[in-house]
Amino acid sequence: MKFVSIDCEDKVQILAMNRPERRNALGEDMLKDLLESVDKAASDTAVNVILITGNGPGFSAGADLKDFSAGDINATSDLNHRLGAFVRSLALVRKPVVCAVDGFALGGGLMLAASCDVVVTAPKARWHLPEVSLGWLPGFGLQTLAARVGPFAARSLSWSPTAIDGLEAHRLGLADSLSSPTETAREAALRYAKGLASMPPHAVLTTKQFFSTSVAARAEVMDDLANRCFVQDIQHGTAQANMKRFVSRKAASG
Repeated sequence: MKFVSIDCEDKVQILAMNRPERRNALGEDMLKDLLESVDKAASDTAVNVILITGNGPGFSAGADLKDFSAGDINATSDLNHRLGAFVRSLALVRKPVVCAVDGFALGGGLMLAASCDVVVTAPKARWHLPEVSLGWLPGFGLQTLAARVGPFAARSLSWSPTAIDGLEAHRLGLADSLSSPTETAREAALRYAKGLASMPPHAVLTTKQFFSTSVAARAEVMDDLANRCFVQDIQHGTAQANMKRFVSRKAASG
């Protein structure tokens, strides 16, 4: 796969988003490779735990606005819908999904991280949902975010103009654990994942299944509502101007 690198250690399948020049943005190509790689890992009997991380300076900068602004409203809504379906599906994968956030997790990248079963963050990692400041509601993941941190904190994070660091993400419950100052989040997450992979897989699976109902309940319905709000928002002049500015900046930089 072109945009996801794959490695395996001690029954842990490491899936690293591998488009650092685009800050591992979540567009059509990245989504395709993530879907395929997670599906293969989920069906591989030699794999007990899946670890999702990012190569380059950070985890993911979120939705690729170049893809989002390239099509019409229906195409944009469809891509948003499919991204939401993918992050929701992680709760249903029959293996634990661990996430490592180094550098940053922004927008859809934050939602992807929050949707994993276990989130490990570096203390200085940047976490932010910039969508509202750009003119639109995040189109997926809000229900899962609220399940992690509570509805009031989720709302605060959604419209906050500033990022939080990994320490605050951990305090809020957005991340489950912190890496130490002497290691990366990927190293800490891999160590955690190996410990999880060494336990009886059937008992780990039933534990995930037992709690997944409370985590994923209503997520599909709420994502549908968020996506409809998103489509309404992106037709506003403020959102259109920000999308065009983003694409122009990307084109100028090559």
